[in-house]
Amino acid sequence: MFTYITSGTYDFLKKIAEKHTTENMLLMQSVQSSHLWHETSKATVFQSPRKYEVIDAAGDFSEVGFVACNNIPVRDEGRPVFEFGFTNQEKLIENEPGFIAMRVLRPLSSDTYVFMTMWEDEEAYEAWKSSKTFAKVHTQTESAKSVGSVFSGPSYVSTFFVGHEEIEEAK
Repeated sequence: MFTYITSGTYDFLKKIAEKHTTENMLLMQSVQSSHLWHETSKATVFQSPRKYEVIDAAGDFSEVGFVACNNIPVRDEGRPVFEFGFTNQEKLIENEPGFIAMRVLRPLSSDTYVFMTMWEDEEAYEAWKSSKTFAKVHTQTESAKSVGSVFSGPSYVSTFFVGHEEIEEAK
């Protein structure tokens, strides 16, 4: 399974999604940008997307929700250690209130993995970040760092809303 990601204006991406209603797509937006994800085992309908392989998944995309994407740059030689850590963790996140879906995406044309989680709303995501589960998962990640730096740069989080026609100019 692959995930293809393209960016553009919300209206333009919405037209693409509406044209391909039989495809598994997720249209999301933030104050800064809009993304359209196409999840498929076939070719994408996008012309120049970023391409990722799905290496772990849980749940299905929803038409409404809050998405957090943790973008994690990983050195080539660190990929096996990094992936082992993600794919062999207990899937504790699936039991968190408000959890909808999760994807771990391996980059095929860059060094940045994407760990995406989808929640019923921003409050559920914030509650998860304050949970014991979050602390446990991130303690395991921190211990992996002690083995040696697998990271090629700092990670960053991008957040998006799904199913909201208009985003407030400032949150």
